[in-house]
Amino acid sequence: MQIGMVEGVTRIIGKSQGYAGLPVRDDIVTCKVGGENTPTMTTAWLPTPAEIAALNAGASVHVVIVGTAHPPIMVSVGMTPSEGDQNG
Repeated sequence: MQIGMVEGVTRIIGKSQGYAGLPVRDDIVTCKVGGENTPTMTTAWLPTPAEIAALNAGASVHVVIVGTAHPPIMVSVGMTPSEGDQNG
């Protein structure tokens, strides 16, 4: 997966630690567990053509968490490039 530019990016994280830099959109949501005003960070990832082929063939998406504590996460699909153009 390649790092993508999430719609409405608010900051870039990780660059000072030596990573490539990850565009993040900070949001506030209402969550069943966290309640109202739960902070979230959304990032965008773009599969390579080989990864798209593997996904279409039934491969799963893996999320790797660095460290030993797993925070709550959500996985979803963003807008297609043409949808982003219409809403941007």
